[in-house]
Amino acid sequence: MILRPETPADALAIEQLTAAAFEQAPHSSHTEHFIVNALRRAGQLSVSLVAEEAGHIIGHVALSPVSLSDASTGWYGLGPISVAPERHGQGIGSQLMHAALQALQALGAAGCVVLGDPGYYGRFGFVVRPELVLPGVPPEYFQARSYTSRWPQAQVSYHSAFEATS
Repeated sequence: MILRPETPADALAIEQLTAAAFEQAPHSSHTEHFIVNALRRAGQLSVSLVAEEAGHIIGHVALSPVSLSDASTGWYGLGPISVAPERHGQGIGSQLMHAALQALQALGAAGCVVLGDPGYYGRFGFVVRPELVLPGVPPEYFQARSYTSRWPQAQVSYHSAFEATS
């Protein structure tokens, strides 16, 4: 398996993988594949990595800029992250996570936020920070990781692509 940046030729395979990865997810909007496409069209995929094996894409992770109400800059949102359903539990998602977080450090990111399972994302240094709020979601599922010693106190907004439904 290799991890690499996506290419334009990967778009359809990423869309299909993402749709399949979230098809049975209970807390999913089932629009994640539309979100990735909308982020790409808007030029907002700051990091987009694929896991490829034998010429097939079996995993993908997207990172895009987020806005903070206190005007802090250099913050990104992680997600969606997708692994082919038949490949769950094989460490592909963990490898994508580590590569994505390293890519953010290389970009000089100040930090990263994620909405998801604290048990999973906590393994990668994400913690709940009450001073960072994503309105409308249970606070225990909104987590952050800072690359500096500073933690902003702000509401976080994702790009409008996260509202994509087609």
